[in-house]
Amino acid sequence: MESRIARLCIEKGLKMTGQRRVIARVLSDSEDHPNVEVVYSRASALDPRISIATVYRTVRLLEEHGILARRDFGGGRARYEPTEHGKHHHLIDIETGRVIEFADPEHERVLAEIAARLGFDLVSHRLELFGRRRADTVRTATAKARGR
Repeated sequence: MESRIARLCIEKGLKMTGQRRVIARVLSDSEDHPNVEVVYSRASALDPRISIATVYRTVRLLEEHGILARRDFGGGRARYEPTEHGKHHHLIDIETGRVIEFADPEHERVLAEIAARLGFDLVSHRLELFGRRRADTVRTATAKARGR
């Protein structure tokens, strides 16, 4: 069975080699926002013949065809996610690099109101928040994990 990303590639008329199918599967199965090196590591574990150059070319091709979105969450490496995720935003933990996805209808409403007030129809936006976990939430999470 084809992965979600492989199906999108086929719909867009892209040639699907065996190695591209492996890379598409890795990206489809990713629950994080991997960079190219992580995609390469996962893909080469499935098919040792895959080169880092093939991963770079495939990721670039998928980005050019609107199948992948490139994200810059800091740290010097672009990270990727499928564009089909729908409307959501990102909160990046600056200590760990963990990316938390969230959606907020109130936020969407406020942005649309701001655009309208300025005479625009909002067609797209991106929100990336960078934060550090509060010390009190770390203690609370640790205490809950210990059963206190």
